Amino acid sequence: MELDRMDENDWKYHGEGNKSLVVSHVQHCRVLRLLKYPAEDSENPPQTAEQAFRQIQNIVDFTSNVMSCLLGEKFVHSGEVVRLPLEFVRQLSIKIQHQRPAWRCDKVMDIYSGCALCLPNLTSPTLHQPTPTPPLCIEIKPKCGFLPSPKHVSKDIKTRVCRYCMHQHYKVAKGKWKRRSLYCPLDLFSGNRQRMHFAIRHLIEEPQNNLKVFKGGQCIYSSKEGSDESPDTNSLLHHLRPYFLRGNNRVNGHMTTKAVLNDFIQVLGNALMSAAGGDGGQVTDRTGEGRSFCEASLFNRERIRHGSQGLPTNNILSRILQTQMLDSLDIEGLYPLYCQVEQHLQDFPKDRTGLQIDGPYDQNFLEKVQKCSMEDDGSVEYAAAKVHQYRIAMTAKDCSIMVTLVPSGEEEDDDEDLSSQKRLRDFRPQAFSSSVSVLDLDPKPLDSVPRQLRLDQKIVSCYLRTGGTLPNGSLPPLPSILAAEREERALLFQAV
Repeated sequence: MELDRMDENDWKYHGEGNKSLVVSHVQHCRVLRLLKYPAEDSENPPQTAEQAFRQIQNIVDFTSNVMSCLLGEKFVHSGEVVRLPLEFVRQLSIKIQHQRPAWRCDKVMDIYSGCALCLPNLTSPTLHQPTPTPPLCIEIKPKCGFLPSPKHVSKDIKTRVCRYCMHQHYKVAKGKWKRRSLYCPLDLFSGNRQRMHFAIRHLIEEPQNNLKVFKGGQCIYSSKEGSDESPDTNSLLHHLRPYFLRGNNRVNGHMTTKAVLNDFIQVLGNALMSAAGGDGGQVTDRTGEGRSFCEASLFNRERIRHGSQGLPTNNILSRILQTQMLDSLDIEGLYPLYCQVEQHLQDFPKDRTGLQIDGPYDQNFLEKVQKCSMEDDGSVEYAAAKVHQYRIAMTAKDCSIMVTLVPSGEEEDDDEDLSSQKRLRDFRPQAFSSSVSVLDLDPKPLDSVPRQLRLDQKIVSCYLRTGGTLPNGSLPPLPSILAAEREERALLFQAV
């Protein structure tokens, strides 16, 4: 990428989150992440160019020196900070503005610093050649996969119903989503194939912002926040059908919708279970832990047959879960320690650097987190280390997993961009090569802690107030997947 020859016409809008906006190159496998800030600050940027550079460099350092060590180097892409020509950035902002969702336009793209984070475009593998079945990329935001210990929570419901399932009720009540997702993260993180497939099916039925599917770099399936319309599952299945025609799930030569969906879920589940950062390792059995089942999940425990009940120790889901569990105190148990740190910083502001509150995110920072004592000795160092652990755990709870599936025979096995490739041959449809990456690994700021406490209180209060019930129309309607199955069945019977 020649920074002195940047042309806004070579880039297109890719997506955005709360704090950054992403554009992708139309030819090369690259994306740029640019900072955003409130629209009212559009004329007066809230920070200097050097501060913006430092903010993005902190993201790179935190990703490469902290999250990469905890999750596995082969899963993490740290990227690099680049300085872009200001005129290019301004013209790019103008070009993409009409493509942005209206509800995201309360913030504007940073056009003053010229700083951006350059990363590989994980939705479009580099060496892929155009074919009838280009790579499929599935982005999953799994969320928190465990229940907190009863030792630190004030409401018993938090030890029985997971944060995600309770949060669904709050989001529907506030109108952020029209319908509740029946996905439960504890099913996905269980390591039990039945529960995992159950979770993936519900992600597909009501993806919200927890699932996106890309084909050849183009998003073909996602949800729009606040929309009254259900995602078009029939369109997704139409895109998926060519990938599974080699399977044996056909009736009179016709592959049913149910077969396409089941094969896709099985392939995706296999990819998640195969994604190991080493040579696999023994399975961590979590069946004895009450913290691995959520009462709000619709999965019937009695349905579990014999088989794996845990995740391989080096599996990517296992690594994410273990990193999430650095939050050993829950926000309620952590908040007093946060207040201790805040009071200390008010009394001794110069200690902010020594406690590495704002970084640098280096080996020393990671060691402080990993060597933190189990017992509270009353020191500010202990309190700061627990706050750091919580911030890292929050990053793991909010990360995304990108699974790339390449149909076998259409991609060379030695494609270096498909790290941690695994042959997925233990299912009926054609084999795929898979790669898994983890993204959205930014550090959470210290001042997010009190906001998290307030949000936690609102979520729990809403769930208890409603008794876990929802207004009419807030549950997903009968999935169009099932409707399509009935239509197909009728056609097949007519053809007999």
